[in-house]
Amino acid sequence: VIEKFTENTRFCLICNYLSKIIPALQSRCTRFRFGPLTPELMVPRLQHVIQEEGVDVTEDGMKALVTLSSGDMRRALNILQSTSMAFAKVTEENVYTCTGHPLKSDIANILDWMLNQDFSTAYRKITELKALKGLALQDILTEIHLFVHRGGDWVWLWMILERPNLPLALTECFLLSTVDFPPSIRMQLLIKLADIEYRLAAGTSEKIQLSSLIAAFQVTRDLVVAEA
Repeated sequence: VIEKFTENTRFCLICNYLSKIIPALQSRCTRFRFGPLTPELMVPRLQHVIQEEGVDVTEDGMKALVTLSSGDMRRALNILQSTSMAFAKVTEENVYTCTGHPLKSDIANILDWMLNQDFSTAYRKITELKALKGLALQDILTEIHLFVHRGGDWVWLWMILERPNLPLALTECFLLSTVDFPPSIRMQLLIKLADIEYRLAAGTSEKIQLSSLIAAFQVTRDLVVAEA
């Protein structure tokens, strides 16, 4: 079709991954590569669409749209449309619920269980949460990586306040391990997270990789305690 009507028609194929388009089509196209949009560029356009469509969007809902779209305007608009059709108001919680992405409170609970509970209890609670909310381990892993790489003060302060009876050494360990990981321990944990993500992408069992994830954090906890 492309070759037959190329004199009077232009075809535009949009994709996130070039490998998804077969080589035969690639050879007949001119490639243009565009990087992810910044929030400064996305927000005004989203606000224009929201105003024109009369959608009720909260401030935290807007932040959730930008965060989950990862610079992809098409994805942001798709999430906006899906959430507005499912809920009367587009809030952060509704956006995360509509996309099946774990809430911040879910990640806080998961981190709490992995670092404060024994292995069996943590595995059981995380499995129950995944089944209850239909969460994918890949999405959980992505959110957890943000806390390991960038830190997550609010999660750990919450944990300390909710668990005032922890031994002093263990409490200090949690503050240190999340706000300022020792470089050697952080590198080891990031390598383990990368291995788990690679195996998930290869189609391995989520149950086995969940066990590996919990084990990685509990080993990290023990290493931080040993260095304290």
